[in-house]
Formats: sequence, C-alpha cells, structure tokens
Amino acid sequence: MEKIFAGKNALVIGGSGGIGRAVALGLAERGARIVLHGGSSQERLDSALKLVRAAGAECTGFLYPADSAGPDIAAAEILSRVREFLDGAFPSILVCAWGPFKQGNIEDMGPEDWRYLIENNLTFPGIVVSSCLGDMMNKRWGRILLFGGTNTDTIRGFKTTAVYSAAKTALGALAKSVARSAGPLGVTCNVICPGLTDTEYTSEALRAYNSERSPGGEVLKPEDIAKIALGALENSTVNGGIIPVDRGLAF
Repeated sequence: MEKIFAGKNALVIGGSGGIGRAVALGLAERGARIVLHGGSSQERLDSALKLVRAAGAECTGFLYPADSAGPDIAAAEILSRVREFLDGAFPSILVCAWGPFKQGNIEDMGPEDWRYLIENNLTFPGIVVSSCLGDMMNKRWGRILLFGGTNTDTIRGFKTTAVYSAAKTALGALAKSVARSAGPLGVTCNVICPGLTDTEYTSEALRAYNSERSPGGEVLKPEDIAKIALGALENSTVNGGIIPVDRGLAF
C-alpha cells in the first residue's frame, strides 16, 4: 500500500478499540506515525499498539479517561501528552473516535445528563480541534476526522437519544466551519456517522437489537466504517462532509 501519510503524525482519540483502532491500523498501513489514546483498559491499549506496530508504524499510546474531568482539562491533558511524545509537535492528522452514549427520554434528562453528553461529545472534540487547527493552518496541511452518531448526518428528531444526538449532529456545523476557514490552507475536516456497528464494546443484547434493526440484518464491522473514514482522510476534495455509513438505516 502507498505510504501517503509518511512523515505525518496522527492522534487517534479512542484508538484502543472499535472503530478508532480500525482507523489507526489503516493510518499505520499508510505510513503515519501514530499516538493512540485509550480510556481505561491497558490490555486493550497494548493489543492495539501491537497491531499497529505490526503494520509497520511507529506507535505509542496512553490511557486517560477523557470524561473524568471537564472538557478543557481533558483536551489540555491529552494534547500535552501527545506533544510530549511528538517532541513538542502537534498532530497533523486528528481523529476523534470517542464519545459517551446515553439513552433516555428527553423529559427525563437532567442537567448532569445534558452537561455530560454535550461536553464530551461536542465541547471536548471542539476544543481539541481548535487547539490543533492553528498549527495545521500554519503548515498548510491537516486532516481532521470526527465521528457522529447513527442518523446524525442531518437534523432529525429522536425519541430516546435526543441529547446525545443533538451533540453529535452539531459536529457537522463544526466540520463545515473548519472547512470554510481552513480549507484554502490545505486542511480538511469531515464527520463520519456510523450505522449500527458490532465492536468488542457491544453487549449480546445490543448485538441482537442491532442485527434486528440493520438493513438486511447485517450489522456493520469497524473495518467497514474505517474504509470510508480513510478515504475521507486521503482525499483533499472531501471537506466539510457529513458522511453516513449505515446502509441506508433510518429509525
């Protein structure tokens, strides 16, 4: 495979498992130097590091529960560790494949639910993007990839995921704003909105639900999502995109 990202530093937030790990592996195959962020499992992080290194990439990683502090503190801590690994440099490829999920009827969601979901699914990635963007613009090259939620590629109503989905839908406005400001300087920012996906985080009950609701009964795999995600990262003409990868799923 062509090493199109050779010489580029990539940060994958949520890269120790699931979709994030699949994207990190693809970046490794394309020559990037990678920093993996994981939440709480050293075993999962070590496994991901082994896979990425086996693909030929220089790779390091660390654990930090991003929802353990406010979004400003979490973003600053993660970027501080990343820049330490990269000898003071900012990542030129930023992938945020993390964000907590919580269901609940909107009338039952309290102030803490709102703060938790909005801060971690919108404010946190927004701060990380803002922190890295200036350096990308100065270097006239950068790739940013964010992950929305299922069916959050446009404004919709949701019965049991209204708060989570509102935060994830707003990532589209963030991506389009970055594309408008930084696109002329070689920076792209896109959002992938995955359908129902089977990962190691999926419980048996949720796996059965996802299979029942997925078109054709076929649940997506992380590699299915990563293939489209990597295409968006490779192609500079895709900018400000909000890309559903869900086989046409509609709730």
